[in-house]
Amino acid sequence: MRRKPGQGKGKTNRITSVGITKDTLTSRGGLSLFGRYIEGIGIRPTFERLFGSMRKNGKGQPIDAIMKQVLCYFMDGTSRHLVHFDRLKEDAGYAGAIESAPERLVSSHAVKRFFNAFSGVRIWLFRRLLQGLFLWRLTVTRPAVIELGIDTMVMDNDEAEVRHGVQPTYKKVEGFQPLQMTWGRVIVDAVFRGGKKHSNHGDTVEEMVRHVVRKIRKQYRTDVPIIFKMDSGFFDQDLFAVFEELCVGYVTSGKLYDDIKETVHHRDGSAWRQYQTKEQVWDYVEFSDRRGSWKKSRRAIFCRPRQEGAQLLLEFARPDTILYTNLGVGEAIDEQLTRAGQTGKMTAEGVIALAHGRGCDELVHRGFKDFGHEELPFKRFAPNAAYYYLMAVAFFLFECFKEDVCAGVVPVTAYATTVRRTVIDCAAKLVHTGGKIILRVTGATWKALKFDVLWQRSGSPHRFA
Repeated sequence: MRRKPGQGKGKTNRITSVGITKDTLTSRGGLSLFGRYIEGIGIRPTFERLFGSMRKNGKGQPIDAIMKQVLCYFMDGTSRHLVHFDRLKEDAGYAGAIESAPERLVSSHAVKRFFNAFSGVRIWLFRRLLQGLFLWRLTVTRPAVIELGIDTMVMDNDEAEVRHGVQPTYKKVEGFQPLQMTWGRVIVDAVFRGGKKHSNHGDTVEEMVRHVVRKIRKQYRTDVPIIFKMDSGFFDQDLFAVFEELCVGYVTSGKLYDDIKETVHHRDGSAWRQYQTKEQVWDYVEFSDRRGSWKKSRRAIFCRPRQEGAQLLLEFARPDTILYTNLGVGEAIDEQLTRAGQTGKMTAEGVIALAHGRGCDELVHRGFKDFGHEELPFKRFAPNAAYYYLMAVAFFLFECFKEDVCAGVVPVTAYATTVRRTVIDCAAKLVHTGGKIILRVTGATWKALKFDVLWQRSGSPHRFA
């Protein structure tokens, strides 16, 4: 007679009671890799150099130790509330995972005091830190052309209590609207602003561009081609003049005025060309355009999608766009692109491809929000700005961590949620033996994540300083 499941030899898989273990366990075993990576790149001395003066006496935690714990908090992503630090402070397993003594973990009150200590001057030091990280990655990847995106990102704080700087935005919500410069998957410079500041508000964009270009030329290469990509919110001849003065390229969307539509309408059919990718087909025509207040004409490319996938678009349903650029008109940027072997970017098809590549730039904002959170915790502007900038630094390091450590385990394009579920959220046991601390994971985790490889990579990354 066959036995029913669970009846053999008195054995059962049922849990009959619960208890407390004295073992040091953690559910964030993969966080040790990120903490080890922060130590490995050697960025902590930079934290101390830029922000060490904030420490008023020797009784508190060193500034670089606090910043490391906050970076790990962002990487963990379990909670967006600062009171979560109080729970972490009671978790010896978490302390072990980030290689800290339990008594050295900061409380929520200490973290709040840390952020409230930031003044406007110190907040700007975060921009120097972001730019330093950007230059570090340039020396690691050695790109032939640097393509930078400039755009604003709305941070929805509509449901938050009254906060300084939370203002109506163009997305019909109240919040903040920082100006951000992006490169690939990271934010390389940012200006934290109130919600009502439009894209090209004041001279902020001009000063940001001048500063970043100067740093690239001085600390990376003097002759590297730099191309900026923007939407119509930055359609401004004064800004174009700055790009041309700095000998860098730009591709920006323009505004479809009636005279432009009339000009395009009367263009002969032979003047139109086609640009095609795997997913879409566009009709385009290029010409020289000079707006009424402009001092010079500029290259313009009018685009109209013909086909999206296998679906042909009716004429009335085609969203028209116009692009303005200084590529391919004989300026210094053309010579730089030619020396770099990137002449394809000067063609009309190359300009259109650059403009449509802005869709990938938008994914940086999506990835940043997936990694962090939009609602900021403080009522005052300065601590919220510091919180935002440190979140941007953590996001930059997270993207570098994926590339330097997690390659082959998770795609470099994976969002934070995927990386956390795959790499960070793994059970581990911390064993103290023979004067050593050993992190042990299950055999399945070891094999699936190639944990020994990740451990080796996290300990020997490219050095920041």
